[in-house]
Amino acid sequence: MSAQEKTVRAGNRSIGIHRPAKVLWPDDGFTKSDLADYYREVARRMVPQVRDRPLMLERHPGGIEDHGFMQKDVPDYFPDWVHRVELPKQQGGTVTYALCDDTATLIYLTDQACITPHRFLSTAGHPERPDRLVFDLDPPGRDFAPVRRAALVLRELLDDLGLPSVVMTTGSRGLHVIVALDARADFDEVRAFARDVAGLLAARHPDELTVEARKQARRGRLYLDIGRNAYAQTAVAPYAVRALPGAPVAAPITWDDVADPELTAQRWTITDVEGLLADNPWDHAPRGRSLGPARKRLDALLEEA
Repeated sequence: MSAQEKTVRAGNRSIGIHRPAKVLWPDDGFTKSDLADYYREVARRMVPQVRDRPLMLERHPGGIEDHGFMQKDVPDYFPDWVHRVELPKQQGGTVTYALCDDTATLIYLTDQACITPHRFLSTAGHPERPDRLVFDLDPPGRDFAPVRRAALVLRELLDDLGLPSVVMTTGSRGLHVIVALDARADFDEVRAFARDVAGLLAARHPDELTVEARKQARRGRLYLDIGRNAYAQTAVAPYAVRALPGAPVAAPITWDDVADPELTAQRWTITDVEGLLADNPWDHAPRGRSLGPARKRLDALLEEA
């Protein structure tokens, strides 16, 4: 084998990593080989989080300092064993998305310089009925404390509504608070519910939280972003590496972690595999819940507000 290729064994497949010494993070020296090694190690935790979910691939063939590109349609040259699903666009036509159903596919995507896979909130079989609801919490400034506070009060409200949640760092700026659903409600229902939850939370904490999409109207408050809850929208996959200096990772965490004042969105990086895999913060993640009972509880709270 030449120095221009490395082979990674994944299940019953051997995946060639071309140009493994290609530096993708110039300031840190991390290579495509390093990225492949990371994804091989975390695959047992990551693949179940992306399996059967259409993916948008964030590819950086020239490294993170190039602009890269987002890819939805699977190229013709992808091997047949990479699973696909063809889904309609909202404005007509279709898109054929890649599915990452096994470790081999995850490694193959790495060879394609896909640094960050972004996943649908629904599965390939029921694309219009999400089984995940996501609140995206980014800090209004440099201080991360508002994100931690927002996540904790959001969790409390969701618990009151009978919707237990999990949380992860995004590896970029903030946290994602995620609720597992039973995939019976469509995106319109889920988005309306998320919007009303955010509105109630902002009304309860008007000095800290807002639902104002316009930055100039936020006045230093944290924006409760529910925009990912729509058909064909995506969210960064758990354990995905980000195309940012230091190679930070989108890491599942516990709610106790959120209370830690040292927590930041980029606490974990590509070098922290042992720490990421030491425990599974989502080992007992809540099962998917129906939105119906939660909707009734929320409507009652809105009437009281």
